[in-house]
Amino acid sequence: MSTFSSNRPRSKTPVVVVLLVIVITALGAGAWYLRPRFEADPPQITLSPNADAVGLAPLELQVTDTGTGLKSVTAMLSQGGTDHTLASEQFSPPVGKKKITVGLAKMTGIKEGPAVLRITARDASLWHLFKGNETVLEKNVTIDITPPTLDLIADDRYVNFGGVGVIVYKPSADTATSGVKMGDHFFPGFAGQVKDHPDYFLALFAHPYNAPPEARPTLVATDKAGNTREIKLSYELKNVKYKKSTIDISDNFLQNKIVPLIEDVAARQGTPKEQFIAVNKTLRKVNEDKITEVTKQATPQMLWKDAFAQLSNSKVEANFADFRTYTYKGEPADTAYHLGYDLSVTKNYPVEASNAGKIAFAGPLGIYGNAVIIDHGLGLFSLYGHLSAIDVKLGDAVTRRQVLGKTGETGLAAGDHLHFGIYLDGIPVLPVEWWDQKWIDDNITPKLEGRSGQQIAEAAQQVKVKRRRRR
Repeated sequence: MSTFSSNRPRSKTPVVVVLLVIVITALGAGAWYLRPRFEADPPQITLSPNADAVGLAPLELQVTDTGTGLKSVTAMLSQGGTDHTLASEQFSPPVGKKKITVGLAKMTGIKEGPAVLRITARDASLWHLFKGNETVLEKNVTIDITPPTLDLIADDRYVNFGGVGVIVYKPSADTATSGVKMGDHFFPGFAGQVKDHPDYFLALFAHPYNAPPEARPTLVATDKAGNTREIKLSYELKNVKYKKSTIDISDNFLQNKIVPLIEDVAARQGTPKEQFIAVNKTLRKVNEDKITEVTKQATPQMLWKDAFAQLSNSKVEANFADFRTYTYKGEPADTAYHLGYDLSVTKNYPVEASNAGKIAFAGPLGIYGNAVIIDHGLGLFSLYGHLSAIDVKLGDAVTRRQVLGKTGETGLAAGDHLHFGIYLDGIPVLPVEWWDQKWIDDNITPKLEGRSGQQIAEAAQQVKVKRRRRR
């Protein structure tokens, strides 16, 4: 028998320790693995429009969960003790984002009056004893499915192609927004402009130069619940003849005018045609987007009075909506519409404000060079381009014929002149009618004075009779 042998049992401590380490490691790994499943961030719910009234217009629910994802979404409308299900969706597997459109158009048993809208979203988390995180959006709403009323007081019998029409209308008190819709364009109406009728609205709208001749706008009124009333406007479209012209691009013009306007280094290395397109198409689009941005920020008061002034002693060198085809070495390079009038006098001639308003933009504007834009109120703006100097700054109030700067040949100008444009709610319109006091007197003044369409027509007829008698 060995001297070192022993009958005492071996200690189990090392085995227990190993097992404990294994268990702790497994628990830690499991906790690490399951930790994201126990996230505690609830889903987010966005309602659009988030109004206190609900009508026949659809509601859009945007529900997101950046953790485990959405498990379910329900939307209920409670009224008179009865629950109406607008939407109920389950998601397997869970989703991070869901957009749901709901509406009352096909619901039965819902009446106008108070109700409760309740939207519930639950995620796939194991938090809250494996039930997940829940978000409930609940709000008291008013069910309103009756559209606002509209009364057209005065409209236009004739509108120039590319020009402006003017209407006066009266919407009901529950109207939230109103104006004239023409294709994708919207021209808002403004209250408080018509004499002795604070509840009347005045709206200026355009029949754009590039709209189909047969297109006609619609007067629209929408309430807070999204209910809409529409009236189709009718008028005789007076055809304005717009020119087409061809302009040859010289190498000198490319080097001295086109290339300096190209900011992209790679574009400067292109062919002459590619360089021209980089400016005439790409940069022009950037500049026109900026003009649209500025000229859609309407001041709700009329800042101008009477006819607009053409630049003193100026000669018209190019017309509005002139469709230009540019050629290089006899080959077509690109096309563009010229959206204003080119006016010339002498070099560095003082540029005058065409009417009263406030400066909405003053500074460099790409192909238009140094430019000024004046806000005249009610969505009407005037633009002055290619200036050699600017003597006004953003926010300045200006009067009719006040000097804004001097003519020049900055931007894409081939010679010293003024580019003059008129814009209505972002749309370029025919400038020449705004220079015409008779057009102002016939189309705008009677409506500002509160005359109805019938009164305006009768007055126009009386004028015709008097003219015939004089003959």
